[in-house]
Amino acid sequence: MKSPLADRLRPQTIDDIVGQHHLLDEGRPLRNIIGSGQIPNMVFYGPSGVGKTTLASIIAKQTNRTFRKLNGTTASTSDIKEIFSELDGFSGINGILLYLDEIQYFNKKQQQTLLEYIENGSITLIASTTENPYFYVYSAILSRSTVFEFKPVEKEDVLAAVKRAYAYLGKELDANIEVEPKAAEHIAYACGGDVRKALNAAELSVIAAGRYEKNIKITLENVSQLTQKSAVRYDKEGDEHYDLLSAFQKSMRGSDPDAAILYLARILAANDLPSACRRLMVCACEDVGLANPQIIPIVKAAVDAAMMVGLPEARIPLADAVILVAQSPKSNSAYMAINKAMADVESGKAGGFPRQLQNKHYDGADAKIKGQFYLYPHDYPNHWVQQQYLPDGVKDAVYYEPGNNKTEQAYKAYWEKIKMS
Repeated sequence: MKSPLADRLRPQTIDDIVGQHHLLDEGRPLRNIIGSGQIPNMVFYGPSGVGKTTLASIIAKQTNRTFRKLNGTTASTSDIKEIFSELDGFSGINGILLYLDEIQYFNKKQQQTLLEYIENGSITLIASTTENPYFYVYSAILSRSTVFEFKPVEKEDVLAAVKRAYAYLGKELDANIEVEPKAAEHIAYACGGDVRKALNAAELSVIAAGRYEKNIKITLENVSQLTQKSAVRYDKEGDEHYDLLSAFQKSMRGSDPDAAILYLARILAANDLPSACRRLMVCACEDVGLANPQIIPIVKAAVDAAMMVGLPEARIPLADAVILVAQSPKSNSAYMAINKAMADVESGKAGGFPRQLQNKHYDGADAKIKGQFYLYPHDYPNHWVQQQYLPDGVKDAVYYEPGNNKTEQAYKAYWEKIKMS
């Protein structure tokens, strides 16, 4: 059985790697480090299929080190010790480069086991993770390593790899493979920056089209069926989850309906309806707020409708609400007001009540002034009368500052007129 095409086409030199120009182009720090031969312990952070494993193996080859690979999901402490035992043998003559994939799955004890060997330089560690290493990698290892972030490969770079894949398959099968330009572009786009996924999709398209034929045609229609939703790179427990939700809310806050709709589509493509509804509701209250107060029940109705009908129909009321939120005037005055008030509450400055607001109608023996003296606003012109409502500790505090929008400025003007009369 053949290995996957991505393995058969794995780059053999740094120049063969597609993407990661910010790390591997001539003159870039990582490229210079590799060229020097003085390889530090490193952590490669980024999504899958972007060249982390490939680069580690190339570094080992280029520096004449023995390459050993473990996966954090399956490796045990005994596996680590077995590799360490090679240091005294032939394999350890020039040193061992240990590539530890998915290090975030190693517990603290397992990661501590690595420290002794990576400190004395007998083993060079290159660890990789798809999660933020500053949250998931033991600090002692991070302090002894240099972190390099790998990014999803751009469509143009993936497209070049896809074309190379079809050329390779044509020679391997001794067949003429005709690829519609739009088909290759679709694979390059739909892989979501994952080169491995793109190459395997290309191979699958050849198999599906008839790998034993001498003339094979790859069409857009065929590859579209093979790459459904493959562009969705979304882990509900990982950084991508929070990045996507953050981009969604910030696009609505920034009044960009096109970006907001795109991020909504990505969230829904991952079937994460609850997160879309929650962020939408929060944005309506936090970022539109009093500039368009009627938006809150409108968005709530859209969210209720979406939850009732479910996907895929839920996308329709949510799209209405997202565009409405993005296009509405913005005000965070209520959000800022509650934050200021919460800060005073948490600091202990906002305790107690003015006597006139209390529910009791009698005074204790220690009260210097007897009586509640509450003034009922409806007994006064315009249903308003001056009296203290804030506790003594914060009696001069101002929590709410009207936003610069038509609705809040109208209320401000109304109350200024009332209070001056």
